[in-house]
Amino acid sequence: MACLGLYCGKTLLFKNGSTEIYGECGVCPRGQRTNVQKYCQPCTESPELYDWLYLGFMAMLPLILHWFFIEWYSGKKSSSALFQHITALLECSGAAVITLLVSDPVGVLYIRSCRVLMLSDWYTMLYNPSPDYVTTVHCTHEAVYPLYTIVFIYYAFCLVLMMLLRPLLVKKIACGLGKSDRFKSIYAALYFFPILTVLQAVGGGLLYYAFPYIILVLSLVTLAVYMSASEIENCYDLLVRKKRLIVLFSHWLLHAYGIISISRVDKLEQDLPLLALVPTPALFYLFTAKFTEPSRILSEGANGH
Repeated sequence: MACLGLYCGKTLLFKNGSTEIYGECGVCPRGQRTNVQKYCQPCTESPELYDWLYLGFMAMLPLILHWFFIEWYSGKKSSSALFQHITALLECSGAAVITLLVSDPVGVLYIRSCRVLMLSDWYTMLYNPSPDYVTTVHCTHEAVYPLYTIVFIYYAFCLVLMMLLRPLLVKKIACGLGKSDRFKSIYAALYFFPILTVLQAVGGGLLYYAFPYIILVLSLVTLAVYMSASEIENCYDLLVRKKRLIVLFSHWLLHAYGIISISRVDKLEQDLPLLALVPTPALFYLFTAKFTEPSRILSEGANGH
């Protein structure tokens, strides 16, 4: 009987030398996907650079949100922000290491994966065939193993480590904040982790193909907003505080990450010069900020120019 459906396959039941016995057409076991001949084959390939960059992007999201809300709720005079930033980094780094260790193969910082071929690989539940238009053959499985589920595992470990470490730290060192403000960054995480989980569950495939452009656009917008809100109009305003330099360099790293993700560094000698574009947005802002200063525009309008 022919195996219908884009993601339905026959699972190997018995193998003795050259003799192979396969089961009926159906869903492939976890860690396998169908090949061209409609047989379930184990995922034995190494993730490509682009796959690692995607996982890095999904791993950065909770860390960036942690840092944002820590900075938002810590207050300008709070000395606890730095320790909370470091703790958030340790939490996410520890969660990433643990996630890799518990993934197949267990105990090593390495994963085996199936190659992503098309967008539909992320949404196999939409391709369950109905041979007689009445009975549905359920062939839903993780064709992009483990890129889909490993993100959920990582978020779970992030949440567990945060609940174990952060409350104790905040209670000890966040003396400059009121009792009601001390744990607001933790409460914020309890909101954005479910949002990130739903985002991965529904839009994981779309994010896989769009994340380089999302990084570039959001990093450019947030850098422009930060420099405008901080009233940075020249290089001196940028150098007067170390925090501003840290924010600038962080955005430059995100710019470089996005450029590398788009180019995929297929041709190293051609793609590396693109990294020279990383400082361009900040330099363009500094050179043009004086021409777009609101007070100057209002004064010129009042003078009739």
